[in-house]
Amino acid sequence: MTTAPPAPDVERYTFTEQGPWTVDRDRLAWADGLPVLRLTVQRQVPALTSRRRLPPPGRLAVVSWRLGTALAAWAARDRRAGGSRSRAGLSRRLRLAAEHLGPTYIKLGQIISSGEGLFPPELVEEFRKCRDQVRAEPWDVVRRVVEEDLGRPLDEVFESFERTPLAAASIAQVHVARLRTGEDVVVKVQRPTIRQQVQSDLKVMSWLAPFLIGRIPVAALANPPALVELFAETITEELDFRLEAENMLDVAEVFALLGQRGFVIARPHPELVTRRVLVMQRLNGYAFEDLESMQAAGIDTHEVIRTGMTGFTEGCIVHGLFHGDLHGGNLMVLDDGRIALLDFGITARMTPLQRSAFLRLMLCGAMGDIPGQIGAFRDLGALPADTDIDEVIRELGLDQAPVDPTTLDQDELLGEIQRIIKALMGMGARLPKILMLYVKNLVFLDGAIATLAPDLDLLGEVASLSTGLMMTHGDKFAAELGMAPGEFTVDTAAIKASFGIVDDSVDKVTYRELRERRDTIRRRMEHRR
Repeated sequence: MTTAPPAPDVERYTFTEQGPWTVDRDRLAWADGLPVLRLTVQRQVPALTSRRRLPPPGRLAVVSWRLGTALAAWAARDRRAGGSRSRAGLSRRLRLAAEHLGPTYIKLGQIISSGEGLFPPELVEEFRKCRDQVRAEPWDVVRRVVEEDLGRPLDEVFESFERTPLAAASIAQVHVARLRTGEDVVVKVQRPTIRQQVQSDLKVMSWLAPFLIGRIPVAALANPPALVELFAETITEELDFRLEAENMLDVAEVFALLGQRGFVIARPHPELVTRRVLVMQRLNGYAFEDLESMQAAGIDTHEVIRTGMTGFTEGCIVHGLFHGDLHGGNLMVLDDGRIALLDFGITARMTPLQRSAFLRLMLCGAMGDIPGQIGAFRDLGALPADTDIDEVIRELGLDQAPVDPTTLDQDELLGEIQRIIKALMGMGARLPKILMLYVKNLVFLDGAIATLAPDLDLLGEVASLSTGLMMTHGDKFAAELGMAPGEFTVDTAAIKASFGIVDDSVDKVTYRELRERRDTIRRRMEHRR
């Protein structure tokens, strides 16, 4: 039995070896003018998020009523409980308000739900309930959008088209179909009025956000105006599926350049991509959290995690490009153990200056170079451009020996957290889009390790990853940063300190052990509250 040679597009992209069609980037009609389109979309954000004299009054009234009712009910019933119970009550009422307000607010809730560590845990947990509770568009609406965008009757393009969606999200829904030419595909169809709704909602959010600063506990650290700006930067690009298809090709090309063949991206159709419709190759695999099925199929889940960690990190620091919304619904594991990435609506693209700063952030972290890390944070936009690095180090106590947080009692732990937060807010710290998406992905990888590889040695993996990247790209990195090629050395003490471990005798930490440390800290915090 002879094996068919790989498809001609596999050399350039991390696609499946054989595809339903071949992607030739130079012959994609839908790709014409995409750089200009992407720039135009980016330039819309300041106009959408500037605080106008008055946003659309009808929508403002509806949003104000829903949010005002939620806040009033919380103040009357939950606030007096204090602490975590108060925040949980407020989070529940905000989630219910978001569901009533529709897709834009549900999308914001979904982003918050994957921001563990960035937002209060009560808010994250509550907004996770938004993920699968978006009403699907009726079949006649879906059909009309597809026919309008493709310019012909549905039956001329598709042999079959499942009326019930495979998934329904805030921006779009996904249907399984088969083309007239016989290929099995997935069709992503945008909600017909979502563009106008998002633009109207962003204007309202931008107008209301300054009123929330410091007024409710779940917004105290999130900086509502900055969050709205980040949300606008993220969601506006999702409203044109031609940009998403380009993201698919760019990420697949980056993985191929890096030799990261442990990832697979679905092929977008060479012709059937428009602003509101995206037809792509259908992939089949195991849900990312389906440990039992993967083990039964003989898949090494530890290797799946290593692939995810390496590919994600290498794509970030070498090319400044990465999938910006990793969660269980956007990944699957194929029969051969490769990771299939789905849904590229949110894809992080760094400018050359951002990528240089991000590279310095990663390398200085591995080297234990604290001034270098703070400088990189500043250059990424997390701190004002005129920030004095030495002052930041003094204010945050980074010039002192690191302390194991599990050795602090409740009052000491809470006091230290409050001190750091107060110092950061006083410095004008903010969370740029790139860092928000990166941290969100780290949170997902953290949970994936808990499910698929809880006994993985995290210290060893991080050290190995850092060393491997320098062996592969050391000369390139050194030239970019003005370092001698042999100047980079991995500081294992700094890596341990990033996990909150200061004991020199510890040389291995599994996820189980790290979770126990976190649980100890969480219990002390909850007891103090």
